[in-house]
Amino acid sequence: MGTKDILELLGGFALFLYGKQMMSNGLETAAGNKLRQIPEKLTDNRFLGVTIGAIITVMIQSSFATVVMAAGFVSSGIMSLQQAVWIIMGANIGTTVTGQMIALEIGVIAPLVAFIGVLFITIWKKCKYAYVGETLAGIGVFFIGIDMMEKAMLSLKEFQFLGNVMVICSNPILGILVGIIFTLMIHSSAASVGILQALVVSELIGMEGAVFILFGQNIGTSITAMMATDEMERDARRVTLIHLLFNIIGTILFTFLSIITPFLLLIENLTPANPAAQVANIHTLFNIVTVLLLLPIGKQLIHISERFFLRQKEVNDPIPEKHLEYLSFHEKLQGGVIGSSAIYFNQLHQEILRMLEMVQDNVDKAFWAFRMADEERFMEISKKEEYINYLNQEISQYISRTIINESNERDTQMASQYFQMTGNVERIGDHALKIATYIETLKIKKISFSREAHKEMEQMEQVLQVTFETLEKVDRKNAKWMMRVAKLEQDIDDMTIQFRKNHFERIKQGVCSEEACIIYSEMLTDFEQIGNHALDIAQEMLEMDMF
Repeated sequence: MGTKDILELLGGFALFLYGKQMMSNGLETAAGNKLRQIPEKLTDNRFLGVTIGAIITVMIQSSFATVVMAAGFVSSGIMSLQQAVWIIMGANIGTTVTGQMIALEIGVIAPLVAFIGVLFITIWKKCKYAYVGETLAGIGVFFIGIDMMEKAMLSLKEFQFLGNVMVICSNPILGILVGIIFTLMIHSSAASVGILQALVVSELIGMEGAVFILFGQNIGTSITAMMATDEMERDARRVTLIHLLFNIIGTILFTFLSIITPFLLLIENLTPANPAAQVANIHTLFNIVTVLLLLPIGKQLIHISERFFLRQKEVNDPIPEKHLEYLSFHEKLQGGVIGSSAIYFNQLHQEILRMLEMVQDNVDKAFWAFRMADEERFMEISKKEEYINYLNQEISQYISRTIINESNERDTQMASQYFQMTGNVERIGDHALKIATYIETLKIKKISFSREAHKEMEQMEQVLQVTFETLEKVDRKNAKWMMRVAKLEQDIDDMTIQFRKNHFERIKQGVCSEEACIIYSEMLTDFEQIGNHALDIAQEMLEMDMF
């Protein structure tokens, strides 16, 4: 084996892995936050879940990425654990398509596919077609790399030590261990299976050893997924544990079949002249049969995973006084895991809704504290306002990093809308605090409001409560929802105008003092501004649905 062969082997391996990465990046950028719609199409229908899991994996050429995506969706509350079980079963079927494509020698047209992809990227640059082009170019480069490796490996036959490797791999336990280790090294079962096919085609490994390496590769990708989700919350780790159980059960079953039955001989006789197809067929049978066997007991697999990952960690770990409740998983997705945008935007939405709930509580308490001159309640409001400011700062930093790193224009626009939304929520909190601060002025100057003014304040509080409740029940697809928010904001404006007139009349009649008039007027301004910000939030939510 000369220097040229070594360089071709290394170059083919590099193109192989890089092409796979291009495919995943292209799809992630093209789909972006739209992947959040996957769970919307899922019910508890296991067959639909398996189908969707298989389709996703075929598109991204990585069961590892699909499993980690499902774990992330479960962790962020987008998907239930039961739905994730069907997705990962489908992922195991979908990952076999790569091997079948290699066996069918799709690589013959790989240069053409890569050329079309590059053409898309060159012509359309930053638009969505460029991301489609990146995916196509990745597919082409992927198969070009496979072809280069197969040709370079032919010269490896001259090395005697490979005979010893073949003997070692024919031992079931050692073969499975080799498959596990190799997959852990390159973090992809689809990629490791493709390389295994190239080794078999080059006659560097016989089918007697390849079959056990193949089984180990399935376990290896499960271990890789478990490592990727190690620091996530328990339900995410349960997803990867179920994936591991799936492949261990399949490996035990097919190892016995390979040892005590003529299973391997039957597979070889199906395509005697195509070793790559033999590997692909075993891989496909392994996953389809295992899915059919385990599909009826998916819930039992969930129970096993639940017993394995108990709540001990969540109980023992103290929750910090100020913390982000949802925006924690995004930092673990910086490696470009497929579906990360969908997970991030879902968590971002939940975090802002949490912030909005705090603001609503402060508005309610502010009106109560003002009407009842409750200074203790003012301290509660002030403390929570500090928390709201903390959330605004942390969320804004997250969004800023997203805008800088996001290549999908639609998602960049979405992030910008969320940035404006969190600012509006924070400003509502500022107005709530201002309303509460008037308590001290009333106390120092011994100012009191008339009964009519207090009744008007109760009306303000009631309409704001309805406004917040409407915002939290967001339904962007329903035009009546936006009309409802707009109507409430108009009611607030009309009430502000009318209450000002009423208060001036009371001053003329000597019922209220001029100092009370100033405070009440400022309070009405805060009331009106809260309504304006609420409408802005609703409009931002509506605009996000357009992208």
